[in-house]
Amino acid sequence: MIKGTVIIDGKICKGCELCIVACPQDGLALSASFNEKGYRFVELINDKCTGCVNCALVCPEAAITVYREPKPVKKTQAKV
Repeated sequence: MIKGTVIIDGKICKGCELCIVACPQDGLALSASFNEKGYRFVELINDKCTGCVNCALVCPEAAITVYREPKPVKKTQAKV
């Protein structure tokens, strides 16, 4: 399975929850903390991220950056 992760800029996130709804892995949730503007920001809550970028696409503040790990290289067997 492809693995990914997200980095959320909590300083500009307004907690609109669009990314939470868009995440097919249910990997995002509102934090218990507030940012400097008084909003509860979104955070990654589990390690199921596949790097699908749905969250980043719907974020109106562009507060989410998605990183996807490269696919593992498959070893080919030499034909004899």
